Amino acid sequence: MPATSQSRQHRRRRTYRLVAAAAGLATVGALAAALPSAASAGENKGKPGGQAPGRYQDVQLLSFNDLHGNLEPPSGSSGRVTELQADGTTKTIDAGGVEYLATHLREARAGNKYSITAAGGDMVGASPLISGLFHDEPTIEALNKLDLDVTSVGNHEFDEGAKELGRLQNGGCHPTAGCYTDEEFEGADFPYLAANVLNEKTGKPILKPYWVWKKKDVKVGFIGVTLEDTPGVVSAEGVKGLKFKDEVETINKYAKVLQKQGVKSIVALIHEGGLPASASYNYDCDSPGAGDGISGPIVDIAKNITPQVDALVTGHTHAAYACTINDPSGKPRTVTSAASFGRLYTDTTLTYDRWTGDIARTAVASANHVVTRTVPKATDMTELIAKWNTLAAPIGNRPIGYISADIPSTGTESPMGDLIADAQLAYGKELDPETDLALMNPGGVRAGLTYAAKGTEGDGVVTYAEGFTVQPFSNTVNLQDFTGAQLIQILKEQVSGSNAASPKILLPSTGLTYTLDMTKSGADRVVADTVKLNGTAIDPAATYRVATNSFLAGGGDGITTLGLGTNDLVGGDDLAALQQYLTANSSATSPIAPPVTNRITIVQ
Repeated sequence: MPATSQSRQHRRRRTYRLVAAAAGLATVGALAAALPSAASAGENKGKPGGQAPGRYQDVQLLSFNDLHGNLEPPSGSSGRVTELQADGTTKTIDAGGVEYLATHLREARAGNKYSITAAGGDMVGASPLISGLFHDEPTIEALNKLDLDVTSVGNHEFDEGAKELGRLQNGGCHPTAGCYTDEEFEGADFPYLAANVLNEKTGKPILKPYWVWKKKDVKVGFIGVTLEDTPGVVSAEGVKGLKFKDEVETINKYAKVLQKQGVKSIVALIHEGGLPASASYNYDCDSPGAGDGISGPIVDIAKNITPQVDALVTGHTHAAYACTINDPSGKPRTVTSAASFGRLYTDTTLTYDRWTGDIARTAVASANHVVTRTVPKATDMTELIAKWNTLAAPIGNRPIGYISADIPSTGTESPMGDLIADAQLAYGKELDPETDLALMNPGGVRAGLTYAAKGTEGDGVVTYAEGFTVQPFSNTVNLQDFTGAQLIQILKEQVSGSNAASPKILLPSTGLTYTLDMTKSGADRVVADTVKLNGTAIDPAATYRVATNSFLAGGGDGITTLGLGTNDLVGGDDLAALQQYLTANSSATSPIAPPVTNRITIVQ
């Protein structure tokens, strides 16, 4: 029988017994700055400045980000990290998988009574089949077993909209798929924080904006936000009815709220990140000076967040770093990110000052650690994976096509992206024979296809599970009409405006060719007179029928002209279009070869 709400609440673990204030709760009294008793002195750690024992307590903060439902060890480059060696060379290490992540976190916590585990968003969304097929219920179950205390939302938490996010938080069976097992889904044992995500009608956060961890007389507050530009990287339907506020303003606002409640030790969980100068997880991004080795949005955010916040746990860019960036007062503050897919975790020591209730920032130490696969697997995670794999196997193991070699998803023009665009063009022509071309967004290509078998299917066989990993978003394939002038403008918007610093190069279907001159800047990078369809120059006055997924059709990735198309036709699922293309165009004796990436001529 499904578990009742009462029994689900009864089984909630210690997290909610430790919860302090959240939005709407009555303001608590100011904290007393009491010294610890002699009996507790043995739990106290470092004594900055030579102060007497009992004043300081080290609090362990373990964190990770951008798990994306990767319960099983990720394959290929997604399952590796690069380590910088003492002699300047690099070494590649296989990493990730929740069976190993659980073991590493549990070993790190062992014997530590003051340990918190937090995350920086994108725990779900764009997930492999084992989680995505079940609307990410398996990942929430895994995070509960990991003893995650708190996480911010990320942009991918909105892939299926705010109502589905609320279900992941609170539990209940899926509204259309129903219950996947004989027990009702219990939801997350940890709070999702969404301080800067407001309901447009009420103007209030859709979930808790902050949460307070408490152990004896030690209190640490957490504020969670996602990037303000979430609507630009999520489908319009996913963020319908929501407003996303500025990250800095929101964090500063709730830092004041926590301070008024007597919570002076504060950590911000921010689903926005930076780009270190090196891809090695142990690169020193504070060389030669604090934060000198990192760039990207998180730098300005960190420099403007109030000094009341003691540490920043970040994400979104899938990069690895443990840096210090000066706060507005010029004081160093730790800023961390643990790559993605559970390949790393960050261990940060926050030295809590019982006299002030604040973190002694000069004593903060942080480092990333590899989730190696050389430790024993956590048996409870192995059992969880086996349970969901058994349910997914009848669907996931089904062959949908054949390939002659790896089809990678890397590069400015990736073979996998080209293949998806070709599949959507073929599907578009079935809907409307007048369809001329297709465009695919690079962020929607979540993986490539590998020739080597992952299971018993055989080399070169593409399974439904592999296709799902490539395209997990359940977008539709849409058709729209654009003028030639609009089509050229679309290509220019890939590399200008909000995309000038970090271009979003669309993957074109066969027949569409042009030159991209990266020695120029902004829109000038697209050489307009080279844009051709089947060898003929695009006519600015002519009308072209274009197939895209529903994310792009709404003007996603900052390519706003894609939202101005006319004569709209909404088709079926984009994964189904890829599956249909592979099935129709390949066989065991005649597999598909990787597309040649010559549609975009790139001048460097």
